[in-house]
Amino acid sequence: MGGDGGVENGSVRYPVFVELAGRRVVVVGGGAVAVRRLTDLLAAGADVTVIAPSYDPAIAGLDVTIEHREFAPADVDGAVLVLACTDSSRVNAAVAAAAERRGIWCIRADDASRSRAWRPASAQIDDVTIAVSAAGDPTRAAGLRDAIESQLRNGQLGGRRVRRGEDSGRVVLVGGGPGDPDLLTLRGYRALLAADVVVTDRLGPTGLLELLPPDVEVIDVGKTPGGHSAEQQAINQLIIDRAGRGDLVVRLKGGDPFVLGRGSEEVDACLEAGIAVEVVPGLTSAVSAATLAGIPLTERGTTQHFTVVSGHVPPGDDRSSVDWALLAATDATLVMLMAVANLRAIAAALIAGGREASTPAAIVENASLPQQRVITATLGELADVADAQAVVPPAVVIVGDVVRLSD
Repeated sequence: MGGDGGVENGSVRYPVFVELAGRRVVVVGGGAVAVRRLTDLLAAGADVTVIAPSYDPAIAGLDVTIEHREFAPADVDGAVLVLACTDSSRVNAAVAAAAERRGIWCIRADDASRSRAWRPASAQIDDVTIAVSAAGDPTRAAGLRDAIESQLRNGQLGGRRVRRGEDSGRVVLVGGGPGDPDLLTLRGYRALLAADVVVTDRLGPTGLLELLPPDVEVIDVGKTPGGHSAEQQAINQLIIDRAGRGDLVVRLKGGDPFVLGRGSEEVDACLEAGIAVEVVPGLTSAVSAATLAGIPLTERGTTQHFTVVSGHVPPGDDRSSVDWALLAATDATLVMLMAVANLRAIAAALIAGGREASTPAAIVENASLPQQRVITATLGELADVADAQAVVPPAVVIVGDVVRLSD
């Protein structure tokens, strides 16, 4: 799919795809831009020579020929394509001029208006290539590419959802973040669009499920405090069974799968069953809830570290491995997940271990969602205030002097 083609001096750019396998391509420059271009060129099978007096260490590990020196006009001889990727407009102009004299296409990374060829915003989905140009506006081109790619993946274009090409089923564990769909990563969103089956918790960006195509099977295994929930072993077996049928299964979890999310158990179960599995990190509420409440977890002159713990069982319970006495004896910011039900016992243990009852504390309920609220109190008063305010999960509890900074 070609883009609209740029327009310069009244002429329309002519879109074309080029076979580069085994052909000589010269890249002048060794910085971050060159690294990005090299990835695509090598994927296309090009025989690449890099010319640069210095270069990013990442280039040394690539299958390219490196000429560690300044550019000379004769360097473009025999090339079918030249990319000028230095941070010097003078050098890039010299590269473009040398290519022009020899009738070789040259892409200038610094100034598209002076370039004979452009690199479009592109994406590959199975056997479909998307390439978009937008009259030299890279931001607009990238936005159009993303929109087209999204519609291809979810079936709005082409009449079917496009899979990534695997012949057998697999599982993708997607960290959904604290709840706001805008905080889901782009990689996680793309996985959702490609899914055959979505196994979801009650937390995370569940509103996105309504946007999935009707043929996507959505299975809710959400764990509700005090209510129905699926056993972890049953969840493991469910995702293995669906992937075993050849489906792409997305396991959508709140926060990050590996932060008190039992994601590693699901990965282990898949691997033991011979199922391919990928983990897409998510924005954990342990950090994001504080930020959304305006509370810095660390602050110079206040505290240099923070600790994240689970409060799903109270202090003194045989199932708890948290050393509450140790946490009480430090000035670290304390971030507690799943602690609402045991808040009174936790606060008492911290005070008994040496934390002042006057230590500032906060509860961030429904972080990132429209109904988010932040409740502050002292550590000694926190449980009573939580009861009075009828706090319910999901909520993140933060204890430490940094809570004062939210003001």
